[in-house]
Amino acid sequence: MARRTQVICLHEGTRGNSIDPVFINRLLKSLKPKWLCAWKGNQIVRLIPCGGRKALIRQMPVELRNCFDAGGKPTLMVWADLDEDMANGDQLREEFWKEAERAGITQAEFEQVVFAFAKDRLENWVEFFQTGATDESKEGPRVRHNSEAANAARALAERCQRQTKKPPLPPSLAWSCENWEKLVERMQH
Repeated sequence: MARRTQVICLHEGTRGNSIDPVFINRLLKSLKPKWLCAWKGNQIVRLIPCGGRKALIRQMPVELRNCFDAGGKPTLMVWADLDEDMANGDQLREEFWKEAERAGITQAEFEQVVFAFAKDRLENWVEFFQTGATDESKEGPRVRHNSEAANAARALAERCQRQTKKPPLPPSLAWSCENWEKLVERMQH
C-alpha cells in the first residue's frame, strides 16, 4: 500500500520556534475526524513550516498542486496570522487567491483549501481557552510551554465535538471554525 498523508498543514514559523505545530497536531488528533484513518505507513498529518506569511502565500499553490498530483483525497490546511495589515480572514484569503490564480489554480481547486487564521496569533486562541476571553486587537501573552498550546487545542476540539456556543468564540477563531465545518460537510458526502 502506498504511503499517504491525509492532511497537509502549512503554517507560519520555523521548526522548533513556534507553537503552531503543537496546536495543529493536537487539534486534529483530538477532533478524530472519521475520514482520518491511521494505517501502517500512513502519516495522517504533515506539518510544513513556511517561515513568514509571504513565504506561506507563495508555497500554498505549490502544495495544493502536490495534493492533487498525489492522488487520493489529501486536504490542505493553511494556518496564518492576521496581523494589523489584515482586517479579517476574508481579506487574507483573497491574498492567497491572488497567488493561487497566478499559479494556475482554478477557483474550484482553491475552494478545497481549509484556512485557519488567528488574529493576532495563536496565542490569542490559547489565552481564550485558558481564561475564557481574549482581546484580538493585541497580541496574546507568549505561550511558554507546549502543553499550554496542546491543552488549548484539546479544549477547542472538545468544544467543536460538543457544539458548545458559550462563551462566544473570538472572531478569527469563529471564522476559522466555519472553514473547518465546510470541510467536514464536504468529506461526509
